[in-house]
Amino acid sequence: MSKINLHYRHSLHAISRWPWRITSPTLLGDAHALLYSVRSFAAAMLAYYIALSIGLDRPSWAIITVYVVSQTSVGASLSRSLYRLAGTVAGAAATVLIVPTFVNMPILCSVMLTGWITFCLWLSLLERTPRAYAFVLAGYTASLIGFPAVSDPGSVFTIAIVRVQEITIGILCAALIHRYILPTRISGLFNNKLAQVMHTARRRIADTLAGRSDAVSEPLHLALALQFLQGISHHIPYDFSLSAPVRQARKALHDRLARLVIVNSELHDRLRTIANMPADIQTLLGDIQAWLTSDDTGKRKSAADALQKRSAQLMASHAAQALTFEDALRANFVGYIAELIALIQQCERLSDAIRHAKPTLTLEEGSAVKGYVFHRDPLSAGRTALGAFAIILGGCLLWIFSAWPEGGTAVSILGVCCTLFGSFDTPAPHIVKYIIGSVWGVLISLVYSFALLPQVSDFPVLVAFFAPAFLFAGSLQARPPTTFMAMGITLTLPVLCELGAHYTGDFASAANTAIALFFATGFAVISMSLLQTVQADAAIKRLLKLCQRDIRRSVNGVFKGNETHWTNLMIDRAALLLPRLQRSGPSSALALDRLLHFLRIGLCVMHLRRCAIPAGCEINELLHCLTCTTQIDALREQIRAMAEFCLPAANEQSRQFVDGLVDLHCALRTQDKEPANDK
Repeated sequence: MSKINLHYRHSLHAISRWPWRITSPTLLGDAHALLYSVRSFAAAMLAYYIALSIGLDRPSWAIITVYVVSQTSVGASLSRSLYRLAGTVAGAAATVLIVPTFVNMPILCSVMLTGWITFCLWLSLLERTPRAYAFVLAGYTASLIGFPAVSDPGSVFTIAIVRVQEITIGILCAALIHRYILPTRISGLFNNKLAQVMHTARRRIADTLAGRSDAVSEPLHLALALQFLQGISHHIPYDFSLSAPVRQARKALHDRLARLVIVNSELHDRLRTIANMPADIQTLLGDIQAWLTSDDTGKRKSAADALQKRSAQLMASHAAQALTFEDALRANFVGYIAELIALIQQCERLSDAIRHAKPTLTLEEGSAVKGYVFHRDPLSAGRTALGAFAIILGGCLLWIFSAWPEGGTAVSILGVCCTLFGSFDTPAPHIVKYIIGSVWGVLISLVYSFALLPQVSDFPVLVAFFAPAFLFAGSLQARPPTTFMAMGITLTLPVLCELGAHYTGDFASAANTAIALFFATGFAVISMSLLQTVQADAAIKRLLKLCQRDIRRSVNGVFKGNETHWTNLMIDRAALLLPRLQRSGPSSALALDRLLHFLRIGLCVMHLRRCAIPAGCEINELLHCLTCTTQIDALREQIRAMAEFCLPAANEQSRQFVDGLVDLHCALRTQDKEPANDK
């Protein structure tokens, strides 16, 4: 197999040398999508063949499972397979416990099944990592097995066991094919994205130092890239690649990149604040800009140590001579310059260690790494789950009181829609894409069921007949804009064609299933638009309110996180806020600036709380005023006076305290007109 992979890499290298190929990213993307489609189709047909061979009742489930768990990389496919298996077993077990117990009480049975499904949805919304997929599967497996089994509760255990077997076969086949047939490593994607992030970070900092950046919150846009890196990083342990990065190095790198975002914002703020920049600092800034924009890695490494030494000497000189607040501000600025250089050096060393799978290097700070910190909001997740509960239970009541024979199928699909699409702020557009794909899936299924499948005599012919449809749909599924539409085809086709051991060709059954499908998805679009759509403005206000709450907790000594935890948490909140700004109203235009303001205030509070407080400085009273006063100008004057009282700073502890006061003074200047104690 290693020879096959080696030949594959040589082939791709040769193809990449063709002029038309190397200059066409679109064609390269087409090649990757087609390769993914071929692998997925091979896994689906292998799973179908095995399920047929051992006589399973619905081998089409094995096909569906392959297309649900398959991803464009090895690590993502294997992790998704593992989570699906765990979720399927949990969902099947819950169904076996619920349905036979409450089958004689239809409404109570519906409430129990719906409660389980929405509880799993709530857990998935809180998890916010790829592990959430296990909770999603635990919910919608119960929906797929439980509701149709209500009419025959005695067979629910058998159905659950068979479904687990069919899904397990699909999972194993998908994992096998994607792991060993021309595998695409996610570690390569991580390294490429990391190189882009490092290049972007250096360019943005250079623009900041050159005065070409207008918005102080612009560095926060890097939060989306850090969120993407975290998503990739989660799958790397499943990649089985010899070049897989060290986990601690990835976490340490995130800590430093997140801190780099803050340092960039602080530098931007200081450049606009300091009226007269000394000549020695201006010279240093020019040299740092040249260092950041250099494409020669060797020169950057050799120049970094000299720049670090110069900035440290300059910081010590200005800090020792600081007699006024303006002097302390300039010393504070040079301190951030020194930290900037150190952070860039550490990021590049960590990137190199990750790229070459070296052991994690010992870093100067010596503190424990934190890594990505996820924002979790149980109340918002509960509101979404409550909306899903009302939607699914409403569908159950319609089914019970109408006595529709296909109602169980329709409600099971409705439960799948609520769990799969419940994590989106606006789920309806994604379900509409799925419906469009399902329409095509129904049409293609009718052609196959009543025109092509009657002519099939053996398995190889069936594979040849299905290849065009599945290969085309699989290539669409590999592209994010058409993923949900493609899933409408790949998940509908096996079900409506009733792929089993023998050809049935039951038009009435196919028509009833299609009607149930479109009724359920249409009902989901309308009801989820009303009950599960999250308005962008409301979500932004909720995020900002939680930031204010955490600052109050920090002032009161209740918030337990340190500066690194707070920074990483706020970076994740920025990543949640940024996509919503495009859908928000004019009132949220300054939301990113407010988020940065809260981030800086929180850091200042934590920094000042761990400093050695000089005698005569009532810092607790000052911090308390942050949460209850609207007289920001008076508060800033009080901070300024307290900083000048501590000058000249005689030792390192005093310098750190003055730096904290300077940071707080600058952060308060950016506060908007709304009161800080907004409830």
